[in-house]
Amino acid sequence: MERAGSTIAAAIPPDVRQLLDELWAAGYAAYVVGGGPRNVLLGIPPAAEWDLATSAVPEQTVAALAGAVYENRFGTVAVRRDGHAHEITTFRSDHEYADFRRPHHVEFTDSVEADLARRDFTVNALAWGAWPGDERRLIDLHGGLGDLDARLIRAVGDPRRRFEEDALRIVRAIRLAATLGFTIEPATRDAIRDTAPLVAHLSGERIAAELTRILLADPPSAGLALLMHTGTLGAFAPELAAQRGLGQNKIPGKDLWDHTLRTVDATPPRLPLRLAALLHDVGKPATAADGHFYRHEIVGAETARDILDRLRIPRSTADAAVHLVRQHMFRYEPNWSDAAVRRFLAKVTPRAVDDLFALREADNVGSGVAPDGDGLPLLRERIAQELAAGPLLDRSSLAIDGSDLIEELGLVPGPEIGRILGLIFERVVEDPALNRRPTLLALAREIAARTAGGASRGTLESRAADDPRQ
Repeated sequence: MERAGSTIAAAIPPDVRQLLDELWAAGYAAYVVGGGPRNVLLGIPPAAEWDLATSAVPEQTVAALAGAVYENRFGTVAVRRDGHAHEITTFRSDHEYADFRRPHHVEFTDSVEADLARRDFTVNALAWGAWPGDERRLIDLHGGLGDLDARLIRAVGDPRRRFEEDALRIVRAIRLAATLGFTIEPATRDAIRDTAPLVAHLSGERIAAELTRILLADPPSAGLALLMHTGTLGAFAPELAAQRGLGQNKIPGKDLWDHTLRTVDATPPRLPLRLAALLHDVGKPATAADGHFYRHEIVGAETARDILDRLRIPRSTADAAVHLVRQHMFRYEPNWSDAAVRRFLAKVTPRAVDDLFALREADNVGSGVAPDGDGLPLLRERIAQELAAGPLLDRSSLAIDGSDLIEELGLVPGPEIGRILGLIFERVVEDPALNRRPTLLALAREIAARTAGGASRGTLESRAADDPRQ
């Protein structure tokens, strides 16, 4: 215990030590708690933001620390030092959790022991510090040091009560086990199974924050498997939980969920890519028929969008992941023309092509086949050649735009302009030499004239332009 305390004391950064000193000088107890001490003892570089606990009530903390701000009614004060944000909470006992996330009210106390008794897991219920004038020491009332040595996640006190108080602790336990390489202690794991449905009460943002860390762990399958086995995954993504037990003609004895885990593990640790790997086959349960999963990538993209929206994943990240899910079933044939390669690149977009190939390689690994199958090396080479040649990649690369059609052809702003540009874009993808302003304006006049000659013909033309089989 004494050695552990000395290790923590030596690792406390100067800005955190300054906060402790200021609170002690003001006459209050002050301790570092939670992940800072835990990670120091595990030999993991602690985050820049350390958490502190004090006997000072929030108003006293604000008065004692320059620049401190009282954040909420639960006793948390925020303060910045040396560019780092730190949270300081008053020793407290929580009461009457009704929404499985936050207490109706908190009761402040002057007892660090009472404060540690309300914390989530033993490895987070370690505190180093003192009351003013007392010897600074490490407090471990719940066996946290032993659980660190045994690499166990164990709830403080009654695990079911801990999870019913705050359902986010369910997902956090799984995330900690996954990212630290720990095992969840049996009674705590059983309580997670019993209370997993409570996760449905959590906000999408809270779940997403934990899921992101699970996905970026090494390997991500450790946490994902725990989410499935405990029933937690079904509480926030039942569409994914439906993969368990669904067979497919890939690796003998492995179901769709096994394939998904292998695929996620095989992807580089980039969030949009790992989200896409997690969700790439989410459309299969809904499309399963006679051992096939027809157009599952289309249903999967829609379902992935629903899930990511529920989780409040940032739009740019969600868009990238959904795009990969939608495009992951591409099939390359060696007899593709250069124009076909350009059409593929325009549809996939250059910014997504590397991740799409990484997803296909991981999908192959998940299917028990060679990562570079499907002619990927040759397609990579051909795409590199097209990129080097500066291909037309989207409508913004056309030599004309909508304003040219309005000024030169007298068209009225509206959907017709987009339709004409789409038809022109298709022609230029086939023959990039057409991408000259005079040529494109002449082509636009021709298309507009045909449209004026018959609305029905124009409608058919528009439908053909939107059909990738044409």
